[in-house]
Amino acid sequence: MEEADSLPPPGGEEAIPSSAAADPGETSSTNKYSPNMSTDSMEIDDALYSRQRYVLGDSAMQKMAKSHVFLSGMGGLGVEIAKNIVLAGIKSLTIHDTKQCQAWDIGTNFFICEDDVVNRRNRAEAIIHRIAELNPYVHVTSSSVPLDETIDLSFLKQYQCVVLTEIRLPLQKMINEFCHAQHPPIKFVSADVFGIWSRLFCDFGDEFEVLDTSGEEPKEIFISNITQANPGIVTCLENHPHKLETGNFVTFREINGMAGLNGSTKQITVVSPFSFSIGDTTEMEPYLHGGIAVQVKTSQTFCFECLEKQIKHPTCLIADFSKPEAPLQIHAAMLALDQFQENYNRKPNIGCRQDSEELLKLATSISATLQEKLYIEGADLYESLDKSNCEEFLPRGDRYDALRACIGDTLCQKLQNLNIFLVGCGAIGCEMLKNFALLGVGTGKEKGMVTITDPDLIEKSNLNRQFLFRPHHIQKPKSYTAAAATLSINAQLKIESHLNKVCPATEMVYSDEFYTKQDVIVTALDNVEARRYVDSRCLANLRPLLDSGTMGTKGHTEAIIPHLTESYNSHRDPPEEEIPFCTLKSFPAAIEHTIQWARDKFESLFSQKPSLFNKFWQTYSSAEEVLQRIQSGESLEGCFQVIKILSRRPRNWSHCVELARMKFEKYFNHKALQLLHCFPLDTRLKDGSLFWQSPKRPPSPIKFEFNDPLHFNFIQTAAKLFATIYFIPFTEKDLSVEVFSSILSKLEIPEFKPSNKVVQTDETARKPDHVPVSSEDERNAVFQLENAISSNEATKSDLQMVVLSFEKDDDSNGHIDFITAASNLRAKMYNIEPADRLKTKRIAGKIIPAIATSTAAVSGLVALELIKVAGGHPFEAYKNCFLNLAIPIIVFTETAEVKKIEIRNGITFTIWDRWTIHGKEDFTLSDFINAVREKYGIEPTMVVQGVKMLYVPVMPGHIKRLKLTMHKLVKPSTEKKYVDLTVSFAPENDGDEDLPGPPVRYYFSQDND
Repeated sequence: MEEADSLPPPGGEEAIPSSAAADPGETSSTNKYSPNMSTDSMEIDDALYSRQRYVLGDSAMQKMAKSHVFLSGMGGLGVEIAKNIVLAGIKSLTIHDTKQCQAWDIGTNFFICEDDVVNRRNRAEAIIHRIAELNPYVHVTSSSVPLDETIDLSFLKQYQCVVLTEIRLPLQKMINEFCHAQHPPIKFVSADVFGIWSRLFCDFGDEFEVLDTSGEEPKEIFISNITQANPGIVTCLENHPHKLETGNFVTFREINGMAGLNGSTKQITVVSPFSFSIGDTTEMEPYLHGGIAVQVKTSQTFCFECLEKQIKHPTCLIADFSKPEAPLQIHAAMLALDQFQENYNRKPNIGCRQDSEELLKLATSISATLQEKLYIEGADLYESLDKSNCEEFLPRGDRYDALRACIGDTLCQKLQNLNIFLVGCGAIGCEMLKNFALLGVGTGKEKGMVTITDPDLIEKSNLNRQFLFRPHHIQKPKSYTAAAATLSINAQLKIESHLNKVCPATEMVYSDEFYTKQDVIVTALDNVEARRYVDSRCLANLRPLLDSGTMGTKGHTEAIIPHLTESYNSHRDPPEEEIPFCTLKSFPAAIEHTIQWARDKFESLFSQKPSLFNKFWQTYSSAEEVLQRIQSGESLEGCFQVIKILSRRPRNWSHCVELARMKFEKYFNHKALQLLHCFPLDTRLKDGSLFWQSPKRPPSPIKFEFNDPLHFNFIQTAAKLFATIYFIPFTEKDLSVEVFSSILSKLEIPEFKPSNKVVQTDETARKPDHVPVSSEDERNAVFQLENAISSNEATKSDLQMVVLSFEKDDDSNGHIDFITAASNLRAKMYNIEPADRLKTKRIAGKIIPAIATSTAAVSGLVALELIKVAGGHPFEAYKNCFLNLAIPIIVFTETAEVKKIEIRNGITFTIWDRWTIHGKEDFTLSDFINAVREKYGIEPTMVVQGVKMLYVPVMPGHIKRLKLTMHKLVKPSTEKKYVDLTVSFAPENDGDEDLPGPPVRYYFSQDND
């Protein structure tokens, strides 16, 4: 690739198409690339950006899709930034660099390979096609023109954002001043990493408006009372805290009495978790009932200062509250490093005492200028470096020189010899594997291995944040693909890929022996249940666990270290609140309720019933056989529901449309009429209060209107899904308005007749497992089955259905369309604000919002903890982290120290302790109890294996078990040489419950351990 003579404009001649190279090792020729996106209104590829769109919103996505970014410096930090912003979906990116690839770069830049170093390629030109192929919608160009104080900066006016890395501080200041002076200002970001230290500076101009300062969904609060007072106090429903903050704004709707508040916006002052004040309400009419307060998001304008000012008066974020002085110390140290480079046109040499002393002198001078005693800790660091074995940190001309300079060669080798088990190869997993490759994890010549597992296949929506995958990988296994991509970063890495879930069903694969061979387990999972299971396996086998997770802009990391910290299961978040059955069925109050109802209807109609139908007819060979068995008095489970489905089976497209129309009437008209029949609008409770008051909303029957798009969408999507499950073909013409109009005009809709069904109002009641079948239902079933047989409508082909599995990411299957239409119709029936398709998809699909930046952040933090684990650091060194990039906040905390549990007489244990007893062939239960007593000084009172009680003295016959051998009692499997038992002990005080001790691992013979 030829070096450009001048800096190109966005979308210039050095653009590289994303499809230019399928193999990361290939070089590509220069090509023009024009994404199919205009600069005005843009269609965002929802399949690609779906999870990110939930984080940023459509407006921000549109703005990003028009943004041109200039990024200078293609070292390790630069390529990370390039990766993340290209995945985010900007319009174009110009990457700039003047340096040639060196061996050092291979250890920090995951897109630079050895061939780039051998051929001394420019760093930007070496990686441009690898960056471009991350996102087909982003136009990527490169430049290697020198960037110094003599250059005309007017070319930057073409960009909306300038990002600088590895640029000298005076030049940073000059470029920042130019960007700040433009109208509108060009957003400016500078970032640098020096070993374990880093800095970040942002200048978005004098008036930068943030539309949403928290990134959270606006809160809706159901109201139980509002006082006539000054100030008026709003009280929420019991057990529903408002979670607002003083200064927030809320607007009101649906208030009965005090109607003047409806539509108004008030600033609130928090009184308690369940109440807040809103100002004078004395002149308003008395509050009666109901009403909702909705949080109003307000924008906030921020004023940014230039780099020159912030250097002298820095605003530093305190991330670790145990070291509040650290940010300013690092600031002084980095300014000293900048000054050193200006003075000597180089960085300090590693292990050089003279350079260290000079750097310390500069830092002390800067510290005095800032009028802060900032550099005590930094000085200690440099002095300790002088005392250390400097050869540990010296470069050796290989890819690990940058890492070696930070942590030393001994620790580098420890990382290379690690055995790591990575569970999950999604967004976090891809980032973890990249970090493993750069750290050299699992590359030892004699030791070291990375084992990964993930049962999932790659989907298009994964490509937006799982950067190891490309479009041609879609529908390929994540683990195999991720492994191959990781080897392209570091071919020395030893990696083994599996397609298994990690769960009780795979314990033969991931056995105790497997876990004990691992040095560290790293989870990259998206659900709590799986995390808890992996944690329990790590606890049982005394393995360190590094856990992390993200949700939108939020992220967390946790280090779980044997004998030092609590485990993941030691703390439990409050369980996710389930929507009560009666709320879903009859009394929805929020759009989440109607979406869940619609999702349940989808599952019932198109998945559960077809599945039940197929399973039944796989058991019974023919309809005639079933009829004969019923008539003989035999009870066949599920037969009445199956016969009902068979008797109503549509035979053609018209029947599917008619069935959809009948469902509309049942769900959105008759259901409302039945509820109002059971509970008329003037119904009152025993205490005299109205039945229909917040949060209960009275339904309004919906009259079908063919020309209403929402009504038509429900009929159309439902008819398509019915045709699919019943093997009924249809064409594009069948979906036309004319065809539907013709079919529905001939359909007679039965009038509503109220029933005597009891409507459940108890919020604690659960959905019944079985609906009782009446004798009339039985007679009808026999009659319907006889008719189906006589009409030749119970043939073998009639006894099959297609089972639909809900799939949120395939927009052509109609699943989300059905749920959106059904949910919004139900919302309209209950006067609930509807939701668009995107929001419906997120809630119905339980989609966790995600962006690449949060993922990259948590995986980097986990890598730091991994280095500490490899180095055998003490308890105080490990940190957990919580971050929210939207606010922004990054908080480090010490890990929770493991608790000691005292049994009696000073005998203690922790969750990490395990006692062991070695037996032999004729070892009895009595021998086992005696062995525990003699070895650990405590009398066992109870022995349990899992949920099986082996010995409980008060249980009949258990005393006799004392003479039985352990082999006979626990029945060991041939694979296992031991069994884990729970042994309880008598408490010190009579009357207290027995205390369970640590797990006791019983080996069946003396030579097993």
